[in-house]
Amino acid sequence: MAQWYELQQIDNKFLEQVHQLYDDSFPMEIRQYLAQWIEAKDWDHASNSASLATVLFHELLAQLDDQYSRFSSESNVLLQHNIRKSKRNFQENFQEDPLKMAMIINNCLKDERKILATAKLHNTNQVGTTQTNMMLDKQKELDKRVSDVKNKALGIEKDMKSLEDLQDEYDFKYKTVLNRENECNGIAQKELQQEKMIVTTMYMKVGIKRKEIVHQIADFFKAVEFTQGVLINEELVEWKHRQQIACIGGPPNACLDQLQAWFTSIAKGLQQVLQQLKKLEELEQKLTYEGDPITNSKQFFQERTQSLFKQLIQSSFVVERQPCMPTHPQRPLVLKTGVQFTVKLRLLVSLQEFNYQLKVKAVFDKDVNEKNTVKGFRKFNILGTNTKVMNMEESINGSLAAEFRHLQLKEQKNAGSRTNEGPLIVTEELHSLSFETQLCQPGLVVDLETASLPIVVISNVSQLPSGWASILWYNMLTSETKNLSFFLNPPAARWAQLADVLSWQFSSVTKRGLSADQLSMLEEKLLGPGPNSVDDLIPWTKFCKENMNDKNFPFWLWIEGILELIKKHLLFLWNDGCILGFISKEKERVLLKEKETGTFLLRFSESSKEGAITFTWVEGPQYEPQFHSVEPYTKRELTAVSFPDIIRSYKVMAAENIPDNPLRFLYPDTPKDMAFGKYYSRPKDAPEPMDVEGPKSTGYIKTELISVSEVHPSRLQSADSLLPMSPDEFADLAELVGPAEFDTVMASY
Repeated sequence: MAQWYELQQIDNKFLEQVHQLYDDSFPMEIRQYLAQWIEAKDWDHASNSASLATVLFHELLAQLDDQYSRFSSESNVLLQHNIRKSKRNFQENFQEDPLKMAMIINNCLKDERKILATAKLHNTNQVGTTQTNMMLDKQKELDKRVSDVKNKALGIEKDMKSLEDLQDEYDFKYKTVLNRENECNGIAQKELQQEKMIVTTMYMKVGIKRKEIVHQIADFFKAVEFTQGVLINEELVEWKHRQQIACIGGPPNACLDQLQAWFTSIAKGLQQVLQQLKKLEELEQKLTYEGDPITNSKQFFQERTQSLFKQLIQSSFVVERQPCMPTHPQRPLVLKTGVQFTVKLRLLVSLQEFNYQLKVKAVFDKDVNEKNTVKGFRKFNILGTNTKVMNMEESINGSLAAEFRHLQLKEQKNAGSRTNEGPLIVTEELHSLSFETQLCQPGLVVDLETASLPIVVISNVSQLPSGWASILWYNMLTSETKNLSFFLNPPAARWAQLADVLSWQFSSVTKRGLSADQLSMLEEKLLGPGPNSVDDLIPWTKFCKENMNDKNFPFWLWIEGILELIKKHLLFLWNDGCILGFISKEKERVLLKEKETGTFLLRFSESSKEGAITFTWVEGPQYEPQFHSVEPYTKRELTAVSFPDIIRSYKVMAAENIPDNPLRFLYPDTPKDMAFGKYYSRPKDAPEPMDVEGPKSTGYIKTELISVSEVHPSRLQSADSLLPMSPDEFADLAELVGPAEFDTVMASY
């Protein structure tokens, strides 16, 4: 429960990012109730193992039953209801696919850790102090301006009350004097004149007060126009750009709560002034005169208020969470036909009177027609419930939101199937998912529309890597949201941009991005050896379409294969920094040649599209070192035996030579067992498991898969230069060759 407890201590702006991780598929209350149990399970393994995912699914249901019983004993009816509802949802959503549940929980835990790490770095002033201070200063300035708008609206309301009282008093005095003048001639003329003077003075005060209020309202509009302009044209634009970066693996996007607070405060201020304008009109109906500032300004004020309010509302309709398949949470904006996806909308103006008033409709490729699409452009229908009503119950923080959870796409096969004649391949074809609704208020009707970032639609999961490459390239290079013809002429990327994006692909699914040395090797892959610049350009075709040098696959598919290999077979080793990974053979030899015999390093194969890893070790004197690399291991071998176990038991053999494990020190100088021991399938020297009836009761001798390389004797060092074998290696040798041959081998050794 340590992670969940730590999350409760972070600042609200980071805590809001945690809120956004959870929805009905995995409610936050379940995360809290079962925090200790959840954090004790290996969800990373479960997300790749259907059998373990099934076991954990049933354990989770049992945990919910226990929690339900606990609430029953406490007579807590509401919490009982919530637990029962959550259990029912889990059964409906994951009974047939426990692996999906494991993936969702695993990704939530990973994202929690990233948010926690960012919050900790922020608190220790390790995250761009200067930039952070600038952002804080800007936030303080906006807080001040929004507060100024709010105070001006309150000031207008207060002065309007004074004007109402003053005008009511004037009206009463005026009518009183008028009645006395008409009805009673006995009043002294002097006294009547004095009362007329008082009424005249009050009349002048009313005129002055009206002018003051008109000036106040004009001043209020100036403040709103400036502040609203900053919010819409700067802050909201920056948030949308950060969202694009977060979608392609970059830092988590800052929460929307602060923007919502600002938008809502401005909207409330405009509503307040609109109410005061109605009162001004009522006062004008009771009293007006030539040059009346109310008469001269009321229409302009009414139109300006509605215009600003309309602009604010229209800008506040945003896609809070971009379309994403729950099965691939790190790959938003790539949707497969027939697979459900989710998308969440939010209105940043959160007013109670809007609750349940906005019915949102999802529309696919709304602005696409035959005139502005390329030849062969596919068409799709949306399946599932494509309308939702925005409400404040959709989100934990009470914002006005709508989440579509069960949408699917289906291609219109009979409406002109795609041909091979078009200039774009399927994964370069961009589509748009838009949302529209209408706000109807007394005297005001506002049409609202927003759109997702461009989407790639695939029909086979094998297209996912190429589809994701398109999403990376688009969001790295443009902030437009509707440039669906982008890949007709895609711009080139600077290496500095691409280097960050490549590193994010690793840090978004692991705990470690790419180092400067690793990026340097990748830079050479794309730009060639020699002095390169961060401003050197890489074309789209070289990144994703053209084959690398003498290989039969492009650069990105090579990276994608390695990412899959890390996620499924090498995650812990990568997170621990055991894998140098991206290193050229030349650099590899430079690093190893000064090292002790048996020093080895791990690197990714450059010739495998599916992703493969190998190790290279050095032996011999430093003045004449020899380097040996093993044939790369792919997912096929790593599925059978874990990589740490391969390293542990690896042997080289040559005719009339003793089998030997040449791997002794992980580069630079970490003893092999110290680096990999905690990942061995069984501890070193651990006794074999025994049955109740005794050892080997099954009648079979236990076997173990061992990687062995057969090497010609001339490639090995002479026997005199071999290092002595350790006791552990003697034991491994005895197990490998058997007792009878072991004595013979020992005699020769």
